[in-house]
Amino acid sequence: MTTTIRRAVIPAAGLGSRLLPLTKATPKEMLPVGDKPVIEHTVRELVASGITDITIVVSGGKSLIQDHFRPNPALVEQLRADGKQEYADAVEEIAELSRRGHITYLDQHGPYGNGTPVLNAARNFDNEPMLVLWPDDVFVAEIPRAQQLIRAYEATSCPVLALMPMRPDDSRPYGVPVVKENLGDGLLRITGLVEKPKPADAPSAFAAIGGYVITPGIIDELREQTRRWYEQRAGEIYLTDAINVYAGSRAVYGQVIQGRWYDTGNPADYLVAQFAFALAHPEYGPVLRRLARDLEDHPGIDTPP
Repeated sequence: MTTTIRRAVIPAAGLGSRLLPLTKATPKEMLPVGDKPVIEHTVRELVASGITDITIVVSGGKSLIQDHFRPNPALVEQLRADGKQEYADAVEEIAELSRRGHITYLDQHGPYGNGTPVLNAARNFDNEPMLVLWPDDVFVAEIPRAQQLIRAYEATSCPVLALMPMRPDDSRPYGVPVVKENLGDGLLRITGLVEKPKPADAPSAFAAIGGYVITPGIIDELREQTRRWYEQRAGEIYLTDAINVYAGSRAVYGQVIQGRWYDTGNPADYLVAQFAFALAHPEYGPVLRRLARDLEDHPGIDTPP
């Protein structure tokens, strides 16, 4: 019988080095995309997908994340006293989101690498399957990405990776799955990932992006990687390495996600995400379109240095 997925991990301990100096004092997870910090988009996606236990794995200097989701009755009271009911409701709604997702925080400990926060959180999860979503990815989809991954897990009872179609020339930044079988409706049986291949060496036309259903067997592989690391003190602990080992002898699937993906982990992609969400906003979109037309008609005028 397939275990219902009710837990999720958001690794949020990274330095955000690709966005420096913007992230020198502000965690990258708290940079705004539209009218919400990027990590709030991830939390909302998980809550909308039925997740009731979210662990955010953090490091030093990330207290702004906790502050954002923490209830603030004094602020709400002041806003209501000032007649700013809409703002007070918005602040209260953030706290309610935290309650619905039962957000807890965990300090990251162990070797460097994106597998470590997953292993840290798994110690409290009693061998249950879990979702892992990165906090610098934003998906816009009719059915949330997390829900699409959960459905794929319910159909297979196996680990699942989020995939997106890619152009052949775009393979270098991604892990590219080796596809064994196409089962229809975007569900693919895969036998591993090739990390950052040259376009000529890419084994498929799909890219693995931020989103996983992780099962206890993959956690066991992470434990083994970590054990070896403490013996040799070399390299990093990567989630994809554990998935590749697991996939060598057991079934792993990829689910092609229906929706639009925005990566906010580097300056150019972050600006694209900001612009896209602003354009979609009913109030800000017309203002930006007018600005774009003005700049196109009068290039170089009133352009910031």
